[in-house]
Amino acid sequence: MFKGVILLIIFFVIAFLVGKLVSKIQLPAILGWLITGMIIGPHALNWMSQSMMDAGWFHIICNIGEILVGMLIGNELILKELKKSGKQIVTICMFEGMMAFIIVTIAFFMFADIPLSIAFVFGAIALATAPAPSLSIVKEYNANGPVAKTLIPLAALDDILAVLVFFVVIGLVSGTMTGEEIKILPIIMMIIVPLAIGAVVGIIGAKILNKECSKIMTILKTSLLIAITIIAGKHINDNIIQVNLLLSGISLAAVISNMIEEERSHQIFESINPIIGVALIIMIINLGAPLDYNLILGAGLLTAIYIIARAVGKMLGAYIGGKLSKADNNVCKYLGLTLLPHSGVSLLFTGIAVSTLMPFVPQYATMIQGTIAAAAVINEIIAVFLAKQGFKMAGEIESSEQRNKVNSPVIKDVAEVALEKDKAE
Repeated sequence: MFKGVILLIIFFVIAFLVGKLVSKIQLPAILGWLITGMIIGPHALNWMSQSMMDAGWFHIICNIGEILVGMLIGNELILKELKKSGKQIVTICMFEGMMAFIIVTIAFFMFADIPLSIAFVFGAIALATAPAPSLSIVKEYNANGPVAKTLIPLAALDDILAVLVFFVVIGLVSGTMTGEEIKILPIIMMIIVPLAIGAVVGIIGAKILNKECSKIMTILKTSLLIAITIIAGKHINDNIIQVNLLLSGISLAAVISNMIEEERSHQIFESINPIIGVALIIMIINLGAPLDYNLILGAGLLTAIYIIARAVGKMLGAYIGGKLSKADNNVCKYLGLTLLPHSGVSLLFTGIAVSTLMPFVPQYATMIQGTIAAAAVINEIIAVFLAKQGFKMAGEIESSEQRNKVNSPVIKDVAEVALEKDKAE
């Protein structure tokens, strides 16, 4: 374990430096982190081996990372603000998610010569958006505006919608093969339980963190809350149902942010910002490590169909949803570009789909595995660049000169930028 932790620290430093070099040529640092993960992963140098990624201590670090990324989202879910745009965000989420689902399903059914049930599985996998890549761009470039402010709460709803749709689809498909009826309650519980865990710990956390204290004490108290959340999630995961710790992190931070005063909330998240920055880099390294760059050479028609159909669905859905909900014009035009990253979630869903379908239709299970794996490698590299372009075209990212004035662009909080802007006005 000790050797593994030292290696992870070295990998973090390498990724951070590569990210800095990549940012020098006006590309997002996350691209450097992602490429670092691919190079040091099992399919290239194998410095970050599969056995290391399967180790218990590494899973705990990833759990911490999931909660911290969730907290980054939850910190922005302020009820008084959501009341102003809540219906708008829900509308956009439904359209961008379901449009991707529908278009990918239709594309595979029409052009891939596969049963409609398998096409539905491809569509369900395509619906999800991985929040970490776009959020890291928001933080790196201090993105602030309608697109960034819509993306953050949207990431929370998108994750819930993705879980609901995917497990309903995989339940229906497997049910047609086994003759079993789909059980809706476990699927709903997969959403409610992690949100409830985070909310309960958040209520306790609000009481603990409400009183001002030093940065060190704030970090220690927050670390305790994260540890409690992980322990509760792991216990329930082992005995009852699978717990999505990203959702727990979202509800944990959302409850704390809504129960305590805004100034104190800002102090808390400013204190843990460096930790969130570190967690983001580690999460992206972990995202890149399983990606096999050799799949780029072997990518075929199915991979192209998946990438293009999903992109069309996300962008068209975001545009239609934005127009119907009367969102800002930049949100309608550019939000879809920030929703293209999704490899972490897609690989998780793919693993579940493959294990479910392999006993019944191994040829289609293999097709899903190969297509999504290749798409994950290609899409993630393209999507990171396009996400940055989305914020840039919306006029929401700072110039390199402005970013150099920030002490640490990787860990600068979006909320802090917004607060400074509000004060200036």
